[in-house]
Amino acid sequence: MSVEVQTDYLKLLHEKESNARAYSRHFPLVIRKAQGIRITDTEGREFYDCLAGAGTLALGHNHETVVNAIREMLDQQIPLHTLDLATPLKISFMQELFSMLPEEMRDTSRIQFCGPTGADAVEAAIKLVKHATGGKSILAFSGGYHGSTQATMSMSGNLSKKEQLQSLLPDVHFLPFPYEYRCPFGVGEGMTARLSAQYIENLLHDCESGIAAPCGVIVETVQGEGGAIPADLEWLRELRRITAERRIPLIIDEVQTGIGRTGRMFSFEHAGIVPDVIICSKAVGGSLPMSVVIYKEELDQWKPGAHTGTFRGNQLGMAAGLATLRYIREHNVLHNVKLRSEQFMTRLQALKARFAEIGDVRGRGLMIGVEIVNPQGGKDRLGHYLQYGELASVIQQQCFRNGLIVELGGRHSAVVRFLPPLNITEKEADEVLAIFEQSVAEAVAITSTVH
Repeated sequence: MSVEVQTDYLKLLHEKESNARAYSRHFPLVIRKAQGIRITDTEGREFYDCLAGAGTLALGHNHETVVNAIREMLDQQIPLHTLDLATPLKISFMQELFSMLPEEMRDTSRIQFCGPTGADAVEAAIKLVKHATGGKSILAFSGGYHGSTQATMSMSGNLSKKEQLQSLLPDVHFLPFPYEYRCPFGVGEGMTARLSAQYIENLLHDCESGIAAPCGVIVETVQGEGGAIPADLEWLRELRRITAERRIPLIIDEVQTGIGRTGRMFSFEHAGIVPDVIICSKAVGGSLPMSVVIYKEELDQWKPGAHTGTFRGNQLGMAAGLATLRYIREHNVLHNVKLRSEQFMTRLQALKARFAEIGDVRGRGLMIGVEIVNPQGGKDRLGHYLQYGELASVIQQQCFRNGLIVELGGRHSAVVRFLPPLNITEKEADEVLAIFEQSVAEAVAITSTVH
């Protein structure tokens, strides 16, 4: 297909698609086909996809196992739409998912199938704990992201997306997340997590805190859109202790971290804790729309129909999800995540040593962030250079020109984020990192010339 035709396609999108579109603004291409980590546009250009559907594509594009599972389901004439009615496929999916839970949860949990988005599952989880506890307040964390509906945006840290919204969900209170590099207490030096835990415990103990009885605490163990910020593991254990002692349900948002992204099937497993509620979406559907809430059975106090959704019986998503879950288990994909994570972190730390514009490299598993800073500008109270979103944007643009798709996140969109497929090979990771290194060098040179 000619350049002119692709330009016409993009022009049509610009003229007719909603102004709320996002990703297509950063990546002006029309995708023709995709396989694994590679996508090809209508001009024949190839790109390494380290966005992977914002973490949805655990096994990359069109993995043979997933495609075959979908074909087999269609050949068997399994209904595509079942609401919440039972099918053998649904039972198999449930059994596989429950088998991957921590042992303490396998026989004592329930599951709620939700609408196709993670945001719907978050809303269901909040309804669940409100019914079960009678509590009013929801405790969330600065920098967190839980969706773009009114309620889920109310629980998310991003202010720019709230500015035009009225009547947000009431009784949401924000707590300090242990973001060590930009310590919210201005202290750092390994004290961030301890101070955050002490702050939370004091708040919940204080009869003059101003916060009504909480119905739950919702947290990401690695803040995704917030900039790939991993929570300290001891802090997670303390958060579990604090909430358990007060019988406050702990809700872990595993929408992006779940199903192997961090090197464990569920990210909270790194801390050895057991939450009360787990929210899953993205990869759990094997690249197709799916979201579920898994929770301790004592919370199952709501009535029939308390949370519904027309597409909560997505059988294609269950087929693809089941195939993905089995493949991850049977092919030791989590070990590959560990190896490739080490590979990424080693190379990126070496790049940080070369460029003062890289302030921090962090993450867990294959959920990695590189925070871009301005070494010619001011510093924060900890002595770190300030975020440099403009340079991060140029790096992203150069990556795209060089054949690599990466997304930005974090404060001031200054964090370059890597979310490659979990089965990325050593060779593919080397090639991705080589493109990124080249793009950083080019972007630094461009901004130096401009300024």
